[in-house]
Amino acid sequence: MSMKASHAEDNADKGITGSTRRHIVSRLNKAAKYAQQLVELLSEKAAGASDIDLLEAQAYAYSLSGSEEFEKQSEGIKSSDASPKRWIKCLTDYSAARVIYSALLKTTKKEVFKDILSSITDPSIRYAAYQHRIPRTVGVSAVSKKFFPRENSELLSSVEKLDKDALATEEPAVEGTKSSDSSSHPNTLTWRGRTANIVDAAIGQALASVNTASIKLSDYLASCTPSTPAKDRAAAYDDVLIASQDAVDATRRAIDELEKEGIDEGDSRMQDLRVTSLALNYDLIGWRVGRNRVLIGSDDGMAFSPLPQQKPRRERKDGKEWAEREEPPGRKLARLRERVALYDAILQSIDSVKDLPGAARDAAFIAELDGQRAYFQALKCLNISHSHALLSAPDLALSLCNRALSLSSLAISAPQSTAPPPSSPPKLITTSSETSTLSRHLQNLTSHHRGLVALSHLAANSATASKAQLTNAAPLAEKLGEYPAYGTVDVKNLVTWPPRLKPVPVKPLFFDVAWNYIEYPGRAAPVAEPKTEAMEGVEKAGEAEQKPAKKGWGFFGR
Repeated sequence: MSMKASHAEDNADKGITGSTRRHIVSRLNKAAKYAQQLVELLSEKAAGASDIDLLEAQAYAYSLSGSEEFEKQSEGIKSSDASPKRWIKCLTDYSAARVIYSALLKTTKKEVFKDILSSITDPSIRYAAYQHRIPRTVGVSAVSKKFFPRENSELLSSVEKLDKDALATEEPAVEGTKSSDSSSHPNTLTWRGRTANIVDAAIGQALASVNTASIKLSDYLASCTPSTPAKDRAAAYDDVLIASQDAVDATRRAIDELEKEGIDEGDSRMQDLRVTSLALNYDLIGWRVGRNRVLIGSDDGMAFSPLPQQKPRRERKDGKEWAEREEPPGRKLARLRERVALYDAILQSIDSVKDLPGAARDAAFIAELDGQRAYFQALKCLNISHSHALLSAPDLALSLCNRALSLSSLAISAPQSTAPPPSSPPKLITTSSETSTLSRHLQNLTSHHRGLVALSHLAANSATASKAQLTNAAPLAEKLGEYPAYGTVDVKNLVTWPPRLKPVPVKPLFFDVAWNYIEYPGRAAPVAEPKTEAMEGVEKAGEAEQKPAKKGWGFFGR
């Protein structure tokens, strides 16, 4: 294998021919013989080997024999009339190795067997099956079960003893129907109104694994209690993420194989694979976002509540209970920092969806992604505002809340995807109720921070005036009805001393001299009363009495 790797680095565009290939085949032949001798030694009772050890040795021997046959048949350029049956020996050896490794993986759960299957056995079987004219719709598992050497009764009984379903054949499902078994391989995929055929059996197997893992995840999340840690709920996403990644890899390999064959993009198989690739990549990113949402917490991190403090298990010496302590600000900021990192990962995942081939052509899909991105970006701004509020910076908190409110408005106005069932695990899709709840919460929080900013400005102005001894720094005697801005009383400014002359507000005086000469609406004009003879006589007598007497020299009074 090291010889092939070094040749691939030096001459990537040329095949291995001549003495190099003969040397590789010779080494593989010798290794296969040594592996067979190891199997014979372990078969003896004196060796004390278990059934698993013997099966592992047999799988290794079959794998080396299959590699030797593979190198023999892939040497040089074969003529077009070469019989495809020459790959039967290679398929038989690799099939035996795959069935044994699959049974060992199912029993022992060791990752080393999974690595062998994914890196060596499955790609070799897929290539040999293609050379043997087997359609791609037939999966690797079906090929290995078909070419397994059943004539070896001892090997067959050992494998079935380890895993009774190792060689069980699966009946193909009829198109348009659903099997009762959740692991049945789908033959079509529907995404956003487009139906694509599954042209590769490996993709169908991976999709069946994704469906099985998603059902297990839903059941686990439904059984979780509010006290279940978020890390445990997020760890349950690992299986579905691995299965989704396998499906994406299988689709990428199928596309690469068609591109190597020179298949045009207009071909139906290539079109189906493009739709499948976009759907599976979007699904994979959706599971990643869902895992991050679970880690953030309930309500996608909309509320920031303090963690319950755990009291020490040991009792106090005086027998009293431990007092509950508030969470330190440093720990709160650390939690907010973790949330912001998760929001950044979500935003990067959404941006990566837009870069997928074929995504930019769907304008409605891009609009939905923009709305989802605005939703999570608003949550990011909201959590950053919490950190500024903890640091006593209400101005920055208000600006971030205002920015988050505008982003939530964009999320509400954006087209919404079809809402998933309430029991389904969280993914990328957001609902209209979530965006509306976020918008209402941001409106209340923005008003709260706006009030805090106004109070902080008033307190700052009062403190500045007091320090500068300005005129508007009124003494305490004139502000008895106000609470001190910073909770402390300025005892140096109790009263104004010495007293200064200043205007004092009193009750205002109104001098309306024109009242009797203006006719106001609703005020009747005064009516003159008729004078009688008695009244005229009284008036004349009064005038006579008021007439002054003449004084001084006579010639002046004339």
